[in-house]
Amino acid sequence: MNAQTRRTLIDFGPLLLFFLAYKVAGIYAATATVIAAAIAAAGIGFWLDHKISPVPLFTAIVVSILGGLTLLLKDDTFIKMKPTFVYGLLGAILIGGEMTGKSVVKYILGQAIALQSGAWRGLAFRFGGFFFVMAAINELIWRNFSRDVWVNWHVFGAIALTFLFAVSQTPYLIRHRLDDEAS
Repeated sequence: MNAQTRRTLIDFGPLLLFFLAYKVAGIYAATATVIAAAIAAAGIGFWLDHKISPVPLFTAIVVSILGGLTLLLKDDTFIKMKPTFVYGLLGAILIGGEMTGKSVVKYILGQAIALQSGAWRGLAFRFGGFFFVMAAINELIWRNFSRDVWVNWHVFGAIALTFLFAVSQTPYLIRHRLDDEAS
């Protein structure tokens, strides 16, 4: 198994297990499953890569806290708010980083792509804004629709929309990339 496939399984495995457990045994079993799977994913990632990856670690912490509250209080509001919290924090980190002169986007993607210096700021604001919109959509869905609708949105809709948004940024990346000689 190549590194990219392994990383995808580590990143999306807990979400897939959440969905399967929800369909088989309900929201509380799904919550317990995603807590265990997120912690396992962070541990497996550390074991394989010999470093702590911030996203799986952050996810494991947030899922453990909000999922733990869901299980302890028998109230699924907390697990439903988890995406809002994560998206809102990502948006704040990306935009806040730019406002303080610390480009988080460049730190994360700078090894993979070479962009003109001002383009990193634009990319951060685009993704930061997108994450704030995703937080608002999550709030709208969990507060106004059934649990089943929210689970399907969380597992399939949010991933699809994120993928489509990322792909839609390709023209921006191409327009602002550095030539091979300049990078």
